[in-house]
Amino acid sequence: MTPQRTALSLVGIAAVMLSASFAAVPFYDWFCRTTGYAGTTGQAEAAPGEDKVLERTMVIRFDASLESGMPWQFKPQQTQMTVKIGEQALAFYEAYNPTDRTVAGTASFNVQPDQSGGYFTKIDCFCFTEQVLKPHERAVLPVSFFVDPEIVNDPEAGDIQEITLSYTFHETPLTPEQISATSPTN
Repeated sequence: MTPQRTALSLVGIAAVMLSASFAAVPFYDWFCRTTGYAGTTGQAEAAPGEDKVLERTMVIRFDASLESGMPWQFKPQQTQMTVKIGEQALAFYEAYNPTDRTVAGTASFNVQPDQSGGYFTKIDCFCFTEQVLKPHERAVLPVSFFVDPEIVNDPEAGDIQEITLSYTFHETPLTPEQISATSPTN
């Protein structure tokens, strides 16, 4: 093999590896959302319906934290609730920006134990979009969810009695549009 062909082969291998590294993130995200791996929750348009609601209940605990450096205050409005499996429920978190500047944030989430991730399903959530709070603004942030009735048929998850839903808010950079919308001249 000539030096030029060797160099071209190495460049090709590097390009394939670089492409695979970019594809790994969306693939991993898809895999976690599909399987519930690592406590990743599911997403649905609606709860399964009254005929699928079980008499068995599940305690849902709510947890909130902030990434280091995120200046907000963030907490659940309730620490726990008991819901029937299959029943749609609504919980609220509260965020407050105590600073004198507009701050944007995105919430990452998971559930514990990990085995419950594929069965904890969100219908609507503040975590689906970026949140922007102006100086000293407070927001009530809803999450609508249900526990999939199929959890009772899973040998690893069927005995779970409690699920903890955890959110961590991370500061995100403001876009030029967000900056101009919050400038004092507007």
